[in-house]
Amino acid sequence: MQIIKKILITILCLTLLLGGVIWLCSYLIVSYAEDRTYSSIYDIPHNRVGVILGTSKSLRTGAPNPYFIYRIEAAAALYHAGKIDKLVISGDNSDKYYNEPRDMKKALMAKGISEDNLFIDAAGLRTLDSMVRMKEIFQQTTFTVISQKFHNERAIYLGRAFSLDVIGFNAEDVGVVRGFKVQTREKLARVKVFLDIMFNKQPRFLGEPIPID
Repeated sequence: MQIIKKILITILCLTLLLGGVIWLCSYLIVSYAEDRTYSSIYDIPHNRVGVILGTSKSLRTGAPNPYFIYRIEAAAALYHAGKIDKLVISGDNSDKYYNEPRDMKKALMAKGISEDNLFIDAAGLRTLDSMVRMKEIFQQTTFTVISQKFHNERAIYLGRAFSLDVIGFNAEDVGVVRGFKVQTREKLARVKVFLDIMFNKQPRFLGEPIPID
């Protein structure tokens, strides 16, 4: 019984420790990004360049992905309101059958955004990669990131670690029930932010600069 009691106490302590770490990481990210995200098209300042963070067009069931739909709508609204002039589409194209930037580009053009003002970043495999590549490839240190608020907060905090001046425009979020899996994964992703910063994690791919005129 004593051994079982010790095991249970150990599990409880580890659970509390993990919960504390998750809470602290989230608190630091939210606190830093608090005044840097905007939900109103009228309040957000103008930046010449924006970046929309990639996600799949469809869910595994084949149904439309609401995160995709809402990000496209937010980016188009920002563009047509004159709050950005150029837009980088950053997402995963690691498989020939899976191409987030291509799908997003088609959807953005269907919303009336000129192809001349769209730039593809097909190596945005992670949020960190997307943010660093904005600096190293697209030569931007001040820009607007477009995604859901929780994602923008994390991207903005990552930007801070790489000396980027980033604000976020919040796309409509998905309800708690439909977004439970994503929100759960986000908790762990916020912990990983600090591990990546600690170990100076870099993008998987870089390459030649692509200046945005």
